[in-house]
Amino acid sequence: MSTLRNKLQLIGHVGNNPKIKNLESGKKAASFSIATNEFYKDLKGEKVQNTQ
Repeated sequence: MSTLRNKLQLIGHVGNNPKIKNLESGKKAASFSIATNEFYKDLKGEKVQNTQ
């Protein structure tokens, strides 16, 4: 049986401290928010920053 693994890399700024949850299986899971920036030039040639 083949093992499938996915890899994801997010580059940004962490918004809040991580929230740690204890799962029923005894494992822990963390969740947090992240903000990313996008830069581009508009039709006038001016640099625009979009934060999500």
